[in-house]
Amino acid sequence: MNTFPSGLCTPPAPADLFRTRREFLAQSGLGFGAMSLTALAGLGVMPALPGQAAEVNSTSPLSPKKPHFPAKAKRVLHIFAQGAPSHLDTWDPKPELTKFDGKSLPGGGTAFASPFQFSKQGKSGLEISEVWPALSQHADKLAVIRSTYTDIPAHDQATIFMNTGSLRFSRPSVGAWTLYGLGSENQSLPGFVALSPGNVDAQNLRSAFLPGAFQGTAVNSTRNRPEELIENIRNKFVSLPEQRRQLDLLHQLNEVHAQKMRKDGQLEARLQAYELAFQMQMEAVDAFDLTKEPQAMHDLYGTNTQQGRQMLIARRLLQKGVRFVQAWHGGWDHHNNMATNMRRTAGDIDKPAAALLTDLAQRGMLNDTLVIWGGEFGRTPAADGNAAGNPGRNHNAKAMSVVLAGGGVKGGVAHGKTDELGAAAVEDKVHIHDLHATILHLLGFDHEKLTFRHNGRDFRLTDVYGNVVRQVVA
Repeated sequence: MNTFPSGLCTPPAPADLFRTRREFLAQSGLGFGAMSLTALAGLGVMPALPGQAAEVNSTSPLSPKKPHFPAKAKRVLHIFAQGAPSHLDTWDPKPELTKFDGKSLPGGGTAFASPFQFSKQGKSGLEISEVWPALSQHADKLAVIRSTYTDIPAHDQATIFMNTGSLRFSRPSVGAWTLYGLGSENQSLPGFVALSPGNVDAQNLRSAFLPGAFQGTAVNSTRNRPEELIENIRNKFVSLPEQRRQLDLLHQLNEVHAQKMRKDGQLEARLQAYELAFQMQMEAVDAFDLTKEPQAMHDLYGTNTQQGRQMLIARRLLQKGVRFVQAWHGGWDHHNNMATNMRRTAGDIDKPAAALLTDLAQRGMLNDTLVIWGGEFGRTPAADGNAAGNPGRNHNAKAMSVVLAGGGVKGGVAHGKTDELGAAAVEDKVHIHDLHATILHLLGFDHEKLTFRHNGRDFRLTDVYGNVVRQVVA
């Protein structure tokens, strides 16, 4: 028997149950105008705009998707060396700088030769600093881009630029773009996780105008137990079935809100976070539980150190289908005492990063995992004037080194050059936009076609720039 008014055979939409008189009059007036416009234009339903988000259909925005062309990499680990490591003391040997040591430089300042020796490593003969005794054993897997440069030598701005491709306003991060293009292989874990021993500026992890499901999840990796790494992972007061009913109600209320008003990106992101938090109760504890690793893995990574634990967690996340993992490693802002500070900071990550490459290779994962190491800018060949008798180096946006491995990367190569003293990139220069274009290419995307329509235009990670560095692609 029909129990709905006016002879309706189906219940009204949720929004119809919450309509005021003012809304009724406003919607009626707008509705007749829209009907007239449709008739005049000869249009039916408006088509979806190019680059429109995938969540408009019934599938999850994190569902796996196919790239534009066959990908060489299916997942990414970005080891972000925050603080701007000196390329002159790590990956870019400069014999001429040694000759000028202690002398005045043409551009000002006093030349400061690297206190570290470089030597050829592996069959390729790639020259690597002595600060990398473990990573140098993987020389034939590494592609060092020595001619990278950025736009501004200020830490916060350059960090955001490296992570989002923009200096001007909030843009989606590289991890968010990766998720937007590929989705995630595990719906019970975040598709983009940032591991850090401290707080990460949210601007580096945001999805911005992309759907909220693509934003990064920050995890404070200073803690050891899974329940501490992810706070409140267990709900002690509400059962899982009851949580499911609460989330379903939230989604229904959000649908009512969306029908009345334009989609609220922040509300959508919050709901996605609630949904993900519910799913994570099933699998996140296992993913972060290093006690399930054999002692041999702990010995390999050196999990008695912060970076050792972080790298092993990163491998577990990648293995469980997390699409983009970022591991933050700070302490690279060496304005003084380079001889001691560089050796200590590089030593923090050298063994764990080498262990990661070994582990991924043994598991057959390195072939389709893109590993990236680099900071936000490089350093000057001149001694920092504040360093007194223990010099360091000042900021330099004109030259830096970025290292790639795995995931379709050509190993044992050094691409591009800086000038004789290492002050600026001069040959086969690679801008941050070019680096981002190359990352997307290895993931199977034409960076000019991976777009999202926002405010009337199609946005992309590389803005209107970028060229793929094909010389480092296998």
